Amino acid sequence: VTFDHFEILRAIGKGSFGKVCVVQKTDTKKMYAMKYMNKHKCVERNEVRNVFKELQIMQGLEHPFLVNLWYSFQDDEDMFMVVDLLLGGDLRYHLQQNVRFREGTVKLFICELVLALDYLQSKHIIHRSARPQAVLLCLSGHVHITDFNIATMLTKDSPVTTIAGTKPYMAPEMFSSTKPTSYSFAVDWWSLGVTAYELLRTR
Repeated sequence: VTFDHFEILRAIGKGSFGKVCVVQKTDTKKMYAMKYMNKHKCVERNEVRNVFKELQIMQGLEHPFLVNLWYSFQDDEDMFMVVDLLLGGDLRYHLQQNVRFREGTVKLFICELVLALDYLQSKHIIHRSARPQAVLLCLSGHVHITDFNIATMLTKDSPVTTIAGTKPYMAPEMFSSTKPTSYSFAVDWWSLGVTAYELLRTR
């Protein structure tokens, strides 16, 4: 699959490395979101390793409550990721619009996010960014976790000690004033708890 297999319909966002467009695959007519990542900017900001790590992680995943990667390719200037198209906005956007989610709706969101995080744990992945900005809504009102750029693999031979994430959502064990300490999947459950509180606090 290459860039020529897609028709670009419109731009829907812009990030630090490029833009995001709504695209349609020409043979199946299925709609996706295509993320452009400028190679020069990735090198300039020392993000090449993180981009390839994100790709490696996402290529092994498929779950109804994740933003799934379907295709990836590159040309001379850009790398491209073709993912699920979700047009309902992220939870942070809705909170900023003072949306008051009903308790039953929040329960549904949390149940779906628990299923997604449990699936990631079964794949030995710590997401490290389970916050409202990293949760997209589809038009039917279901949640999907995105932003795998700081996710990491946990193995017996490679304990995780690096500090990564957004501070208000980071678990206490991720911080150490003396020496690096290892942590595990529990940090994602902490982040989810903070997110749940934030969603309910607006009521």
